[in-house]
Amino acid sequence: MIKNLVRTFGALFLALVPLLSSSAAHAAAPVAEVTTLADAVGLVQVTEEDRTGYTRSSFKHWNSGDDKSDGCNTRAEVLLAEAVVAPTVEAGCKLTGGTWVSYYDSQEVNSAGSLDIDHMVPLAEAWDSGASAWTAARREAYANDQGSTVSLVAVTARTNRQKADQDPADWMPPSPEAQCRYVGEWVATKLRWQLTADDRELEALKVYAEGPCEDTIVHYTPAA
Repeated sequence: MIKNLVRTFGALFLALVPLLSSSAAHAAAPVAEVTTLADAVGLVQVTEEDRTGYTRSSFKHWNSGDDKSDGCNTRAEVLLAEAVVAPTVEAGCKLTGGTWVSYYDSQEVNSAGSLDIDHMVPLAEAWDSGASAWTAARREAYANDQGSTVSLVAVTARTNRQKADQDPADWMPPSPEAQCRYVGEWVATKLRWQLTADDRELEALKVYAEGPCEDTIVHYTPAA
């Protein structure tokens, strides 16, 4: 009798484990956030930046992308996602044709080779702002982040190289129409990855948030 009860309760417990695990995973899922730019800027923590030990190779990219079966790396997957006219995908994920619009400078581009995939918050800036303490796996996830549509963006090589590793205190997109979007996406990326800002950067963000970009809305989901 007792043995039968033990077996019954044991079976019930084992049956509940997947349900409990599923519920816990669901409860822990990151929640999408929507807020004003001013409030979003207020959520960014301020610290001094430190680039000690940074190398670009600390962030493995490009990896095999979100779809491991498509034969395309992260760069190519971002290009495919952002094309306004889809390119032809040939063997080895070679992209021919297609059309893109680089929003930093409002330029229409008809060759994938003329585009860079920009990390909204550059790798060096991410390192300065907290990524130096991450694991190699988390840095790789950051460098290949397609979980947010604003983390990686296809832009003209010229503007990406002008930007380099500068933050909004030192560089903004040359197209005035792009600047509020850019500030919003910069802050969204910082919050998504819990990255900090230094004093100059924060003051620059506040100027936009309290002035020309006060109506900008920021959408972000914290990275798992």
